[in-house]
Amino acid sequence: MKLELISFKLCPFAQRAVILLNLQNIDFKTTYINPMDPPNWFKKISPTGEVPLLKVDDKIVFESSVIGEFINDIGALDLYPKDAISKANNRSWVQFSSLLFNDLSVAVTGNEDEFNTSKASLFAKLDKIEIAKSDNKFFNGNNFTIIDAAIAPFFMRLAWINKFTNNTISIIEFKHLNAWSDAILAVKIVKTSVIKNLDDVYYSNIEAREGYLSTLLID
Repeated sequence: MKLELISFKLCPFAQRAVILLNLQNIDFKTTYINPMDPPNWFKKISPTGEVPLLKVDDKIVFESSVIGEFINDIGALDLYPKDAISKANNRSWVQFSSLLFNDLSVAVTGNEDEFNTSKASLFAKLDKIEIAKSDNKFFNGNNFTIIDAAIAPFFMRLAWINKFTNNTISIIEFKHLNAWSDAILAVKIVKTSVIKNLDDVYYSNIEAREGYLSTLLID
């Protein structure tokens, strides 16, 4: 089985797939495209026109959550709890975690009012996850699983923003989430799931957006 992950370098949803593929020790190739000017071959094979796509031989798997499920299906490890209720609960929180990126995107691109509104919306969501998260190292215990991979790109980008802006969106008030973030970002497959110096690219992206957040950047 030949796998090719098609995405762009800053895509958090592709990063989820990279983490899972590496966790499962599955060989794959990565192809980066310009999402603002995608090549014609990509337009032909992408039903939604969006990344990530996972090309499996001559077949296409799309939508990031489905890609994650597929990787879990073909991998040697089952990254979900065994019982049906816990498994469904994990899947629900994976879907919910995707909503965090909507608020984070507005926080990066919006004016001051939009930044404050998105931050409040983000913290309301984080509060719900804080309640659901236990004292375990990872979401389900001591083992890194699919839900940890799903939220890892969010924690990484949030850590970058806080480093760039002197903790403008600090989550220190969320005891469980703060510890969870530290644990996830210390995992080797998370650290190596992005290209070298992607944090610099993200900094430049914030600058280029010229939103309120760009005025808070520090050297």
